[in-house]
Amino acid sequence: MTPFDSTFQSAHFIKSAEKLSQCPLDQGVEVAFAGRSNAGKSTALNTLTNQKKLARTSKTPGRTQLINCFGLNVEDRRLIDLPGYGFAKVPIAMKKVWQAHMQDYLMNRRSLAGVVLVMDIRHPLKEFDEMMLDWARSNRMTVHILLTKSDKLKRGPAKSTMLMVQKRIKEQGVDGTVQTFSSLNGDGVDALRIKLAEWLVFDNLEVIPVSPNA
Repeated sequence: MTPFDSTFQSAHFIKSAEKLSQCPLDQGVEVAFAGRSNAGKSTALNTLTNQKKLARTSKTPGRTQLINCFGLNVEDRRLIDLPGYGFAKVPIAMKKVWQAHMQDYLMNRRSLAGVVLVMDIRHPLKEFDEMMLDWARSNRMTVHILLTKSDKLKRGPAKSTMLMVQKRIKEQGVDGTVQTFSSLNGDGVDALRIKLAEWLVFDNLEVIPVSPNA
């Protein structure tokens, strides 16, 4: 448990946006989750917030097609679920539109404090992941890599993978951190909450009530 558990559990849907101009007012602080469509991004968000249906999950990868915005009970603090990349069964032209809108968000969102880059621990550093890391380095954006599904590997191989990814981002000059995570057994949930609380600057902020119907 962490002092921030109830804050993340207060997460509630604000709106979905097709593009940056439709996102909530660009003030305060927010953290975005990005990842390939089968990396477990939506499941990680649900585990972080202890809510089964906050972020939509599906057996069909790539169902997150919009920029989904979630508020917290701390004023102007948000979690952002970016469109999954890679496996959605939609026309290539539509994928290019998603990619353009996501790039616009990442490049121009002033309130963005950092990106949680979600990777399946069994298949890290794929093309999309490398693209995101290159963007982070070029734009001096802080990244926290979440190696999901750590329960699928034994402790030794899981640690080896984490160390390998840490070495890679250091070599690339990326300002980032790496951790393992499992929605199944709870590995890394507290560590993720502590990292995000640091990014979202929760200290000395007023907690605001959230309507049950929000």
